[in-house]
Amino acid sequence: MPFPNTALTERLGIRAPIVSGGMVWASGWRLASAVSNCGGLGLLGAGSMTEELLRTHIEKMRATTSAPFGVNIPLLNRHAETHIATCIDMGVPVVCTAAGNPVLYTARLKDAGITVMHVVPSARLAQKAASCGCDVVVAEGVEAGGHNGRDALTSLVLWPSVVDAVSVPVVAAGGVVDGRQMAAALALGAAGVQVGTRFAVTQESSASAAYKQACVDAPEGQAVQFLRDDTPVRALRNAYVTDMRTREAAGTDAETLRALRGKFRAKQGIFEGDLDAGELSASQAVGAISQVLSVANVFDAFQRDLARAIRRLTPA
Repeated sequence: MPFPNTALTERLGIRAPIVSGGMVWASGWRLASAVSNCGGLGLLGAGSMTEELLRTHIEKMRATTSAPFGVNIPLLNRHAETHIATCIDMGVPVVCTAAGNPVLYTARLKDAGITVMHVVPSARLAQKAASCGCDVVVAEGVEAGGHNGRDALTSLVLWPSVVDAVSVPVVAAGGVVDGRQMAAALALGAAGVQVGTRFAVTQESSASAAYKQACVDAPEGQAVQFLRDDTPVRALRNAYVTDMRTREAAGTDAETLRALRGKFRAKQGIFEGDLDAGELSASQAVGAISQVLSVANVFDAFQRDLARAIRRLTPA
């Protein structure tokens, strides 16, 4: 059974309604290119890149895929303005913005002929994104790895709420690691899914082998939140995260916690494989990941599980 055609596949010109998360230190050109070549939309994670490095990864994408691809840009990142200019200059077909105000750059990107997606944690912000011209909104539930919205809405609550709030295609994100969850998202009205941690734990991901194995070994409930009153983050429980959560519970102020976190904890954990002191961003659904697969094998599994889920709902 092939992947269904949806408003997302039609809008982006892709074959499968699957977007790879633009994850820092994991979403380089190898991962993004593999996702695009399998029919989805591969996103480069610009949040951990300099201008020169982003240009290199875009050039590698051009050399390894003729399919649509995009760049994820956290708008609070200090390189956001430069990355926006780079994407326009290099004719990137899709830009997915996050962690900031979509009004800042959407019109500029669209004037350059770029399709704009924006990640939202609530229906209210989805309406704001759609009203300023975003072509697609990504509704990301609190189950997602990495940075979460303060609204803390679960995916099952958020997805249909956003679908009801906007007329543009909605991509469901947050805790999606297999085709069964994809079936649920489509049933709730989403036009596709964004997959993060499952793609971070693939052969093509630029994450370290140690990080990937930690995700494979993680039991249910291992991915927890911290900095919930400031900039919520979900990561695997380790010595660093446990210390941060203990300090947070004891009332340590946000400024001190931010200083303790520093700037490169995610690099230390995801890219360098420091399992004790690094930040190992991961979805709440990480416990369902049992092996490091190729991107092609992940697509095959999604397609198979999606078909099975649909057959269960439509008995002969």
